[in-house]
Amino acid sequence: MPPALVVSVAPGSPAARAGIGAGDEIVAVNGHELRDVIEYRVETDASHVVLDVRRGGLERSVEVAKREGVPLGLELASAVFDRVRTCDNHCPFCFIHQLPKGMRRSLYLKDDDYRLSFLYGNFTTLTRFTELDLERVVDERLGPLYVSIHATDPEVRARLLRNRRGATSLRWLAALLDAGIEVHGQVVVCPGVNDGAVLDDTLLGVLDRFPALATLGVVPLGVSAHNREAEMRAHTRAEAEAVVATVEAWQERYLSALGRRLVHASDEYYLLAGLPFPPLEAYEGCAQHENGIGMARTLEAEVHAALAGEPVAVAGVRAGFFAWVDGAPADGYRAPRAGGPAPAPAGAAAPAVVVTGELGARVLGPLLAYLPGDVSLLPVENRFFGGNIGVTGLLTGADVARALADAPAGRRYLLPDVVLSRGRFLDGVAVEDLPRPVEVVATDGAALVAALRR
Repeated sequence: MPPALVVSVAPGSPAARAGIGAGDEIVAVNGHELRDVIEYRVETDASHVVLDVRRGGLERSVEVAKREGVPLGLELASAVFDRVRTCDNHCPFCFIHQLPKGMRRSLYLKDDDYRLSFLYGNFTTLTRFTELDLERVVDERLGPLYVSIHATDPEVRARLLRNRRGATSLRWLAALLDAGIEVHGQVVVCPGVNDGAVLDDTLLGVLDRFPALATLGVVPLGVSAHNREAEMRAHTRAEAEAVVATVEAWQERYLSALGRRLVHASDEYYLLAGLPFPPLEAYEGCAQHENGIGMARTLEAEVHAALAGEPVAVAGVRAGFFAWVDGAPADGYRAPRAGGPAPAPAGAAAPAVVVTGELGARVLGPLLAYLPGDVSLLPVENRFFGGNIGVTGLLTGADVARALADAPAGRRYLLPDVVLSRGRFLDGVAVEDLPRPVEVVATDGAALVAALRR
């Protein structure tokens, strides 16, 4: 089994006191070779831990004494030590296939690994899931998991995944739910393929076969300018309206049959359809907040609570392993966003400008009247991806730099941290490379209000 590479050690941690350093390789823990950080976390939970460590080609054993449950304080280079289970589907709507060249290599990796679903909330199709995987998930209670359903009709699902195993792999979803594992599902709707009657049939199939599903998110196909699939296209407004109507009709049916709405359309669908968002309570806890479902109402509630001086419960990363596992690299939504401290504000009287995507501007626009100070928006067109990509989280440094270069001086420019990972945009541009200073602000309503009050 390949060793786990240590990339950093927390100062003063048990591992630091034991002499573990960056660059060391963890060969085994308590005599066990490990497959991933999940096993690492379990093995290092005890008060006495024995690490087999390789440094400079030489191996030694290191004993670590600590309180039970206290983490070692290591960050490892990868969450999976053996090998990430890559995706062997060929979905025509896959966004990774629509990425332009020249981005970070890691962005082109397609995984279909249930462990990354558990750790980071990645969606898996279960086409590479096995009996041994099921046994481990059930024995170790590895939930929540996130499963791409797309269609419950076997032929339609196999066509969407371009994988004959797609016709049968939802049997694993049934097994997981029968074992009491929390699972959240997703349907990416492709116009003319799995909308209309097929979507209606899918939602009926969920009620019939998977009523224990925790939530089901319905999201629109994203089509970049680099798309090569002729049948993949953006929704029309009428199609978006039809999807919202179908979802809301099934919410009432689920509510009657199960006592909960279960299925939710993404915020983007309501924007595409020109319809008002449902009330916040209709999202039943916003369990798929990071999938763009309930974000708008959550932001609105956070803003109003912060303005009223009330406690704000910020939505986002969920508790448990999905939020934090000692040793796991902080990828995706768990990654640190900003590269350093924000520059000093331009001045107390300087107007504030919130940099956002085109869809984000439509969410923030109605809130401007409530925000403190002189506030405006700078909607940024996503020319890097093109197509119908308008969400703020997919903005790149090149597009933000272009927008800022044309923007007036003497303003405070607030940049939501959702566009960054470790201080860099998707295209590798660093915050300090932008043509104007920006203040990086956490992507929630309370942080926005606090920044505007500075």
